[in-house]
Amino acid sequence: MSGRNMTRNVAGPLLALLATVALLAGCTRAVDGDAIAIGGGSGTADGNVNTDDYKRLMYECEMVPPESIAKAAGGTLAEPGFYGAICRWTVNGPVVTEITFNWFEFGDIEVEKSTAKKLGYTTENVKVASVTAFTAVNPARPAACGITARAPGGGIYTWFVEPRSTTAIGDPCAAPTKLMELLLGGGQ
Repeated sequence: MSGRNMTRNVAGPLLALLATVALLAGCTRAVDGDAIAIGGGSGTADGNVNTDDYKRLMYECEMVPPESIAKAAGGTLAEPGFYGAICRWTVNGPVVTEITFNWFEFGDIEVEKSTAKKLGYTTENVKVASVTAFTAVNPARPAACGITARAPGGGIYTWFVEPRSTTAIGDPCAAPTKLMELLLGGGQ
């Protein structure tokens, strides 16, 4: 092998290695603090959380009684489907209806509205029980409607009501607006 070929064979990988080292060096920075393993920190080592510390963990899912949810949606029975970060019910009646509620304690109404618009929803500013809110309807699913309002204690509340029907029966925003009125009025 000639010296020229050997230089080529060594130079290519060496230049690639030097470029990688230079790139990595340019992408690093020092930060203050102590390193903590993933899952470490203020929780327990096994990741379990003592839910006894959260006396009203599912309170947001109970702020409006199921009977009131069913009535607002024109049904007879609201069956809970999921309680967690969001709350879901299926309302049985003339039209089966799916209802979702969430309370994002650090949510921002303007961010939610902007996101709804980016997702293709048409929005309309409204007031519910003197609280700033907006409705959101997706033209591709005109039977469904959501309403988002500022939560009095901080963040935002959102009710989303979607009948298992492809055509709107009356005002699609009537049920979520009624649910928001109930919620802002104390759930009754």
